[in-house]
Amino acid sequence: MLLRHLRYLLAVADHGGFTRAAEALHVSQPTLSQQIRQLEETLGVSLFDRTSRTVKPTDAGEAYIECARRVLVELEAGKRALHDVKDLSRGTLRLAMTPTFMAYLVGPLVRDYVARYPNIHLQIFELSMDDIEAGLVDDSLDIAIAFTQVRNADIESIPAFTETLGVMVGRDHPLYESQVALSAQEVAQLEFALLAPDFVTRTRIDEYFAQEQITPKVVIEVNSVSTLLEVIRHTAIATILPEPIATEDRALSKIPLLGEAPKRGAALLRRKNNYHSAASKAFMELVLGAAAGESTASVFY
Repeated sequence: MLLRHLRYLLAVADHGGFTRAAEALHVSQPTLSQQIRQLEETLGVSLFDRTSRTVKPTDAGEAYIECARRVLVELEAGKRALHDVKDLSRGTLRLAMTPTFMAYLVGPLVRDYVARYPNIHLQIFELSMDDIEAGLVDDSLDIAIAFTQVRNADIESIPAFTETLGVMVGRDHPLYESQVALSAQEVAQLEFALLAPDFVTRTRIDEYFAQEQITPKVVIEVNSVSTLLEVIRHTAIATILPEPIATEDRALSKIPLLGEAPKRGAALLRRKNNYHSAASKAFMELVLGAAAGESTASVFY
């Protein structure tokens, strides 16, 4: 059950029908009816009597509507309480990132955020794009760093920075110390270990291969960034990942490319038309400020 169900329930009760409630909520009547049906199925009771010309609550519906009103009143009170801690002396931030961002971005961002706001409790989740969208919609997440291509209309995508993907190899690879830029033909001769096709990053990599007319030699596919990094560190196989991942600490070296390297847009995602806590706003300001070079130096590296 979602808060949306309760708001829809009260709208139908207050407007005496689905048509006027749908207009007030700016949703279609079929959508509203479906949401109320879902709520009734969850509760196992009928909340409205639909047999007359006007829609009236059943006895069970009347009882539940009163409870729903009290719940929403308490939630509004909770929002006001959050307003009282805008100095960030306490609070919680529920943050999510997709795996490739998590591999290099979470450490520097958490370092700087905690330094500024030591009393904020952080909950950090590594999730797929689909799970991030679902978490934002059902209000189990406050904010996320993911990709600009958002599919859910209830989610706001705020462009943050552009990320460059690069070819990288481990110490066992013959090109580890090379700084000679590779042509598309030379890239086509490399053996690759890549993320599985269901990763958004892999989709961008495949687009790059198609654009450069490269038929890649993909010998290994994995469904974990950490596993992929272990494979590259211990084999003479190349990969393509965000450039900042290739560091000396990870024993990875980035090989330059002739022409333009593949890029992808990174965005801050949050639910539209929703209350955004002071903690989440502060995180957004940190990311956007760092991306613009206005605050924490080299936060992404």
